[in-house]
Amino acid sequence: MNHYVSVAIELVSGLFILFIMIKVIGRNQFSQITPFDFISALILGELVGNAVYDHETNLGEIIFAAFIWGLLIYTIELITQKFMKARKLLEGEPSIVILKGELKYQALKKAKMDINQLQSLIRQQGYFSFEEIEYAILETNGMVSVLPKSKYDIPRFNDLQLPEKSVHLPITLILDGEIVSVNLKESRLEKQWLLDELAKQGITDYKSVVYAEWKPNQPVYALQYEKK
Repeated sequence: MNHYVSVAIELVSGLFILFIMIKVIGRNQFSQITPFDFISALILGELVGNAVYDHETNLGEIIFAAFIWGLLIYTIELITQKFMKARKLLEGEPSIVILKGELKYQALKKAKMDINQLQSLIRQQGYFSFEEIEYAILETNGMVSVLPKSKYDIPRFNDLQLPEKSVHLPITLILDGEIVSVNLKESRLEKQWLLDELAKQGITDYKSVVYAEWKPNQPVYALQYEKK
């Protein structure tokens, strides 16, 4: 029984340690994974994993190892921010794989990427033919940024000489059947107003709404739970 309690304590402690380390190190551990970030994330997970399954490792050793590793990563992050050469070494640098419509095969080969992989990444950007691409840049996180040829680019308001429109972020008002009171207050809206807007759409109980959002000068957009 004591063994199971010990494992539970180590797991909970490991969770909090990893959470704190990610907060300190930064969100790029998940948002923009470079080769170095990938290694550091693996090591952090391995520290906790070994601690759980290695009965000779105590909680103090876990905290110490995580602290030293986190301090090392934090120091390296500071170095990459201040020194360009170190950033290039540890994080890599973007590579142009399509230049003025021409495929740069040597750059692709240097990045250890084949044509099929490049096609897949380009399709994820919404382009299905190399003919449409003027420039393509392989980023350090493995994604591809695409600049299409002008005739394949999406027209903008400025291109069509259309008048500008105000841009608004949608405000979440209901989430999982609960009213988000903070957003309602910040938007200077009343709960009764929200209920009236839902009633216009035939919704009598806001708890049946899984998600609802609102933008100025537009009706509330609501999604209800699936009916069983």
